[in-house]
Amino acid sequence: MTLGPVEEELAKASAAYRNRGRWGEDDVLGTLNFVDDAIRAHAASLVRRGRTFSLARRTDRSGARAATRWQGLGHGHDTGQALHGACTGRGVLLDVGRAVGDARGELPDGFAILEEHLRDTVEAQGATSSVRRGDLVLVRTGQPGRVRRLGAGDASGAGDAPGLSFTTLGWLHRTEIAAVAADTWGVEVRPPEFAEPVSSPLHRIAIAHMGLPLGEMWDLEALAADCAADGVYEFLLVAAPLPVTGATGAPVNPIAVK
Repeated sequence: MTLGPVEEELAKASAAYRNRGRWGEDDVLGTLNFVDDAIRAHAASLVRRGRTFSLARRTDRSGARAATRWQGLGHGHDTGQALHGACTGRGVLLDVGRAVGDARGELPDGFAILEEHLRDTVEAQGATSSVRRGDLVLVRTGQPGRVRRLGAGDASGAGDAPGLSFTTLGWLHRTEIAAVAADTWGVEVRPPEFAEPVSSPLHRIAIAHMGLPLGEMWDLEALAADCAADGVYEFLLVAAPLPVTGATGAPVNPIAVK
């Protein structure tokens, strides 16, 4: 799918999905404002087995593997705000790789995940993967597993990758989720779906205008395998970033508890 002229599409999306000012001019949480005490209390009640999963990728000394991280409000092209506070609440895994991918549960590079793919994934996984206001949504593409299996690097570079389509911005906005993270370097599909060159178009709207934090390079393999085994795709997620003042993003060791 090829979208229209870049600046025209960006302008339409920034107007349609704009949350800036919604929680006051000094707000630094963005869509994390959707997570309240009741949501966190409910998330805690989801713990049944006490099984924990670290969703952070291993980072070696050479720096060959980039860190699992949140990209926050300070990352936007036209905002100086920074991500602040803990990201704790109901986590939901959408294993798109298993739901619509190949026999190995993987999506090919350049695969644009559309809203229909997200809906199909929820339908395939069942009620525990229904997406609600204030959720922290995790999207698995399976790319890191394919890269490791083929010995093609560490999946932390900026090459082609499966990811969210620019057209999913409407879904991200309408569902009022608190944040979204994926197992790829940039969350969104690469290359972008525009005929003209453009850098990270979904980032430019989701972060700068919607105020939606994006989690990059999360390791979802063990969690996904467990969810597929027990059929439960919701869990308590504790994913507070390091408190780096004024940063565009910060490393995190997310912990899912089932």
